[in-house]
Amino acid sequence: MKDVFVIGGGPAGLAAAIAVRKRGFQVAVADPRDPPIDKPCGEGLLPDAVEALCRLGVELPHGTGCSLSGVRFLHEGKSAEARFPSKPGLGVPRTALHDALAAQASASGVELRWRARIRATDDGTFLGQQRIRASWIVGADGANSVIRRWSGLDHHSQSAPRFAFRTHFRLAPWTGFVEVYWGSGMQVYVTPIGKMEVCVAVVSHDPRTRLSHALFAFPALAARLRAGEPISAERGAITRMLKLRRVCSHNLALIGDASGCVDAVTGEGLGLAFRQAIVLADAIAAGNLALYEAGHRKLMHRPFFMGHSLLLLDRHEGLRRRVINVFETHSQVFARCIAAHVGGLTKPQFALTGANLGWHLLGT
Repeated sequence: MKDVFVIGGGPAGLAAAIAVRKRGFQVAVADPRDPPIDKPCGEGLLPDAVEALCRLGVELPHGTGCSLSGVRFLHEGKSAEARFPSKPGLGVPRTALHDALAAQASASGVELRWRARIRATDDGTFLGQQRIRASWIVGADGANSVIRRWSGLDHHSQSAPRFAFRTHFRLAPWTGFVEVYWGSGMQVYVTPIGKMEVCVAVVSHDPRTRLSHALFAFPALAARLRAGEPISAERGAITRMLKLRRVCSHNLALIGDASGCVDAVTGEGLGLAFRQAIVLADAIAAGNLALYEAGHRKLMHRPFFMGHSLLLLDRHEGLRRRVINVFETHSQVFARCIAAHVGGLTKPQFALTGANLGWHLLGT
């Protein structure tokens, strides 16, 4: 019997295992897949995600990934950019990140069980034919979590799904910024992830939209990408805003996308999971999951607000045009919005930033 059993060995599950193990608990992780576990995503970590990784003791091999200076929005010939307010972000291939998390988990003494057959029935949760017995169980099995449904925590509100497709290109990055190209009903994200590699992802409301189609709307980006070559198969995923009423039940807690998720437009998915892991470890150490419930709710507040705000720009072309025009002509406003997005402002500063943006919008 383990103190803590984590079901799901993706980044969220491994982060939870590392954080809890650092508090002295015996921990096991089980996942039906083989590592490294990949998932289509933009592959950019915001500065607060990088900071949480450091707190977990996770180190990437020297030369892995690419430092990210900030964010650039591009729309109809307009361009606005803002640097992160303090520390840089990090662009890193998802598989390299998973390798680093798995290595840290193993080095810290977490028992890793890959290719594990996990079942959840009315009689309990099982690893193969053996019932999982642990003081604490952590569900980290993704947005379509079986553990969430089994535990009775699957009461949620959610937005309409959007569809994301990701491809890697062998190409020297032309910028240290994450670029977001805004189009009608879609965005294309470009993230530097190595000296000769960029990650390009398209997110839209239409499951038929692929990058090759989307690039017709962004000829300048298409011309840049023609200088390189695709080096990975296009992979797809669904993204949405999903919020649960509760994330804990008895001795079970959910983490990562299993506990609710934000749209890919926020870039916050992994950072949320890493910060949740630290809060969860504190709650387990205190023997009180109510602390995690409260901490989880607090962590989700800002990303949900920013996600809904950004999705407004996705849905309303006129508003998007006016906002990005303000960002281009008043760069300090965009800088403050990016600082707010990464948690670099106090609540009064956050409110003042929103009021400032509204004032400039009234003037356009």
